[in-house]
Amino acid sequence: MSTLMNPYLSFRDNAAEAMAFYQDVFGGTLESSTFGDMNMAEDPSEANKIMHSSLTTDNGLVLMASDTPNSMNMDEGSSYSISLSGDNGEELRGYWDKLLDGGQMTMPLEKAPWGDMFGMLTDRFGTSWMISIETEDS
Repeated sequence: MSTLMNPYLSFRDNAAEAMAFYQDVFGGTLESSTFGDMNMAEDPSEANKIMHSSLTTDNGLVLMASDTPNSMNMDEGSSYSISLSGDNGEELRGYWDKLLDGGQMTMPLEKAPWGDMFGMLTDRFGTSWMISIETEDS
């Protein structure tokens, strides 16, 4: 098996909602386990928090996430972005539109100086995304 790099997002308590949203955006199969499922909930009120969630799409994208128990520190606002790129403009514009729903555009999806269509946004869960669509000019 080759080495893979998979983005892994951390949330305080809304990983299930976020991952359902990302499944809506990208499609694919979503698998999730709670701290309660694994008998790992130190606090019974956190039994329904997501211990691990993985979204795998038909075209090989993998996105993982979990909630952070209240007993653990969480660095809110850590700096990261997820970049999606390729030459399938229809697919990438579809992701852009869905991710932007309830989010905020940082940079419009438009022709960049290097020739690609490029834009940036932050989705409703605070995840930053960069979308780059290759064009014949690039």
